Amino acid sequence: MNNLPFISVIIPTYGREEPLRDSIVDILKQDYPNFEVIVVDQTQNHQPEITEFLTEQDKIGKIKWLRIDWASLPGARNYAVRRSQGEIILFIDDDVQIPPGYLTAHAKNFVEKPEIGAVAGRVFDRMKMADAAQGRTQGDTNYKEIEYLPPQAMDPGIAWYYIDLVHTIKPQEVITARGCNMSFRREIFTKYGIHFDERFRGSAVREESDFCLRIRKTGYKIWYDPEAYLVHLGEETGGCHDISTRSSKYQLTFYHNHFLLGLNNLTVFQALRLYARLFDCHVLGRPPCHKSASPIKILTRGVFYTLGFIKALITMMQSLWNDGQVYTELDKQIVNSQ
Repeated sequence: MNNLPFISVIIPTYGREEPLRDSIVDILKQDYPNFEVIVVDQTQNHQPEITEFLTEQDKIGKIKWLRIDWASLPGARNYAVRRSQGEIILFIDDDVQIPPGYLTAHAKNFVEKPEIGAVAGRVFDRMKMADAAQGRTQGDTNYKEIEYLPPQAMDPGIAWYYIDLVHTIKPQEVITARGCNMSFRREIFTKYGIHFDERFRGSAVREESDFCLRIRKTGYKIWYDPEAYLVHLGEETGGCHDISTRSSKYQLTFYHNHFLLGLNNLTVFQALRLYARLFDCHVLGRPPCHKSASPIKILTRGVFYTLGFIKALITMMQSLWNDGQVYTELDKQIVNSQ
């Protein structure tokens, strides 16, 4: 394929060691003529051998190793975009396995389809793959591949419970990408001024969904390409997380971010539907969440749900005089002072 665009591969990382190194090695093996790798490192102290590896790769120009002393996934994404050169900006996590031809699979969509502003790649989650394999072994007839997502997967109020970028096998338009495997035209950031919202906290659940909903307002399509796939290892902590998914802080930010998504992007009717499904699935534990129906656990989740809503309202009120781009503003101040 001629005229392949220059790609900036951005890897935000936090508290990750061997998986980060292995992810970098995988991306550097790509047989693609023009790309750069930018590692935005929010880890304060690495293991000596990982520090040595990152230092050497940066020294010989294989990667740009950018170290920052704060932890924010959307902040790290914005930080790297401002320092990138690519016509295409591609984000991966720091715990992924990448097959040959991965970069080409992303790039060809932008070359062949000018209406596409973003590409959502397929994600083979390690845990979901293991569950599926076990289900097939046990004769589970509920497991099946999906050719085309249902219409509900394009409805902003309920899409998040119908979109499946693991089992879907046909290319098609989608409403969002997954943060561990997504790419964008550079002009999304430059011409349209869209950035990742740094008000999304913790491990930044729904920050990529918020970003993608704003992209769709430009008229660009988000295109799902199952050939642009990778394997996501899904480590419990580290990587893009600044907190454990089992912690109370994570639970609070999880609900905060869902409510913020609705307040940012949805009509009142769409937001109410989102919040109702959020309660039904994540608080009551009904499918597809399948959580414990213990009254104590439901009550506990209900408390976090309520507190998350209150915190999201406070975030929106604060945004009347502060847009919440804390880390971007900090970066600008540092640059201007130099």
